[in-house]
Amino acid sequence: MKNRYVLYLGLFCLAACGPAQNDPGPGGVTVGEAQALDDAAEMLDERNAPPEDDSATTKSASQ
Repeated sequence: MKNRYVLYLGLFCLAACGPAQNDPGPGGVTVGEAQALDDAAEMLDERNAPPEDDSATTKSASQ
Protein backbone atom coordinates (compact mmCIF):
# COMPACT_ATOMS: atom_id res chain seq x y z
CA MET A 1 0.00 0.00 0.00
CA LYS A 2 2.85 2.37 0.84
CA ASN A 3 4.49 1.63 -2.52
CA ARG A 4 1.32 2.70 -4.32
CA TYR A 5 1.37 6.11 -2.61
CA VAL A 6 5.02 6.58 -3.54
CA LEU A 7 4.22 5.74 -7.15
CA TYR A 8 1.31 8.19 -7.25
CA LEU A 9 3.44 10.89 -5.62
CA GLY A 10 6.13 10.37 -8.26
CA LEU A 11 3.62 10.57 -11.10
CA PHE A 12 2.07 13.68 -9.60
CA CYS A 13 5.48 15.36 -9.39
CA LEU A 14 6.26 14.50 -13.01
CA ALA A 15 2.93 15.92 -14.15
CA ALA A 16 3.88 19.25 -12.60
CA CYS A 17 7.03 19.51 -14.74
CA GLY A 18 7.14 21.82 -17.72
CA PRO A 19 7.24 25.54 -18.38
CA ALA A 20 4.62 27.75 -16.81
CA GLN A 21 2.87 30.45 -18.85
CA ASN A 22 4.93 33.20 -17.24
CA ASP A 23 8.34 31.49 -17.42
CA PRO A 24 10.91 33.24 -19.62
CA GLY A 25 10.93 31.85 -23.13
CA PRO A 26 12.84 32.46 -26.35
CA GLY A 27 13.55 36.03 -27.39
CA GLY A 28 12.77 37.60 -24.03
CA VAL A 29 9.05 36.83 -24.12
CA THR A 30 7.15 34.52 -21.81
CA VAL A 31 6.14 31.02 -22.85
CA GLY A 32 2.50 32.09 -23.13
CA GLU A 33 3.37 35.07 -25.32
CA ALA A 34 5.55 32.90 -27.56
CA GLN A 35 2.67 30.43 -28.00
CA ALA A 36 0.28 33.29 -28.84
CA LEU A 37 2.73 34.65 -31.41
CA ASP A 38 3.11 31.21 -32.98
CA ASP A 39 -0.68 30.82 -33.20
CA ALA A 40 -1.05 34.27 -34.77
CA ALA A 41 1.68 33.54 -37.33
CA GLU A 42 0.00 30.27 -38.25
CA MET A 43 -3.35 32.03 -38.76
CA LEU A 44 -1.69 34.65 -40.98
CA ASP A 45 0.03 31.95 -43.03
CA GLU A 46 -3.28 30.19 -43.58
CA ARG A 47 -5.03 33.43 -44.51
CA ASN A 48 -2.32 34.51 -46.98
CA ALA A 49 -1.97 31.12 -48.66
CA PRO A 50 -2.78 31.20 -52.37
CA PRO A 51 -6.09 29.56 -53.23
CA GLU A 52 -5.85 26.08 -54.62
CA ASP A 53 -6.64 26.05 -58.32
CA ASP A 54 -8.33 22.82 -59.31
CA SER A 55 -8.66 23.85 -62.94
CA ALA A 56 -4.88 23.71 -63.48
CA THR A 57 -4.70 20.07 -62.42
CA THR A 58 -7.78 19.19 -64.49
CA LYS A 59 -6.29 20.75 -67.65
CA SER A 60 -2.99 18.91 -67.29
CA ALA A 61 -4.75 15.59 -66.70
CA SER A 62 -6.93 15.96 -69.79
CA GLN A 63 -4.04 16.80 -72.16
